[in-house]
Amino acid sequence: MKTYDYIILGAGAAGLMLAYRMANDMFFSDKSVLIIDKFSNKGNDRTWCFWEESTGEWDKLVSKTWSHIYFGGEQFSKTIPISSYQYKMIRSEAFYTSLWKTINEKPNFTFVEDGVKYFTELENKVEVITEKGNYLGLKLFNSLPNTKAYSQQEKYPLIHQHFVGWVVEVYEELFDDTTATFMDFSVAQKGNTRFMYVLPIDKKTALFEYTLFSKTLLEQSEYEDAIKDYLKKKKITEYKVLETEKGNIPMTSFKFSDLNSKHVLNIGTSGGWTKASTGYTFTNTSKKTNKLISFLKAENDLSKFHIKSKFWFYDLIFLDVLANHNDEGATMFTSMFKKANFKTIFRFLDEESTLLEDLKIIVSVPPKRFIQAFFKRLFFIR
Repeated sequence: MKTYDYIILGAGAAGLMLAYRMANDMFFSDKSVLIIDKFSNKGNDRTWCFWEESTGEWDKLVSKTWSHIYFGGEQFSKTIPISSYQYKMIRSEAFYTSLWKTINEKPNFTFVEDGVKYFTELENKVEVITEKGNYLGLKLFNSLPNTKAYSQQEKYPLIHQHFVGWVVEVYEELFDDTTATFMDFSVAQKGNTRFMYVLPIDKKTALFEYTLFSKTLLEQSEYEDAIKDYLKKKKITEYKVLETEKGNIPMTSFKFSDLNSKHVLNIGTSGGWTKASTGYTFTNTSKKTNKLISFLKAENDLSKFHIKSKFWFYDLIFLDVLANHNDEGATMFTSMFKKANFKTIFRFLDEESTLLEDLKIIVSVPPKRFIQAFFKRLFFIR
């Protein structure tokens, strides 16, 4: 049986981005890389959004940008010009097509359309067992979900960011396509943290996404009814639903690095690359895959690809508060956007902020719950 230098399980954002970076780096030109996924063509199964200053690596794939964001809370609402930043959107089909084009040009890359059953670590390699056969690799990068790892433990809270979205087309030019609605908390909270997220693609087309940060999911009809009610409140009564999407992103500070080993590295959401306190993944994945490429040139032990930072602890405290006081999420976010500069917020969420900027964020949120959560974690009290 052939032994590959690298096996990548999953050809979503993380797996494909890692393969793409390998394909563009001469260091890996003599390395054999196997990618395994059930589907080679996933189409527009994802929409990724992120903020960025000026131009960026993925600009050629960006389908829409916004120069303003709207935040709507009970005590504070504002349309915010984000000046040097832009809020950017990438549709997954364009992303997949572009990256596959580069990867497919490299003869040392192989793709197998197959379903993975499990993998097992041997003495100096990893064996992957699929529905159609077995494969051996010296190193394995796994982006396939292992929900049991974080859902069947109690040390770290798990909040679901779950949503249903409709791409809606109207018959008149009703939308301001320069402004993305970041969070609109005007929807009924019902004991949770609930908001509408709206991305106007043009003046007649927009994505309306009903989103929750909560421990439990809803029935499909509840999400859809909330979107209908929001459209009605905005006096949008005649429209056509062009596309629908749904998702569930885990928000947890579970130590995913504990699942890694010398020969196996979990990547993407399965590796904890999703920003725990927000659910944003694309920017983190771009940064992490860049760092991983540099790491692979110098190191052999994948378990060492982990750097614990202050932001992990910040996210942990935030999720502790959100898990125990889920009905206060709107108040926390509103206070932050009211008191802190948007650039400070963006830098903080991108894990690029200085200690002074961290303090500005910390004092911008209601202190009581965070102080309680901080001392409970500090002294290991649940």
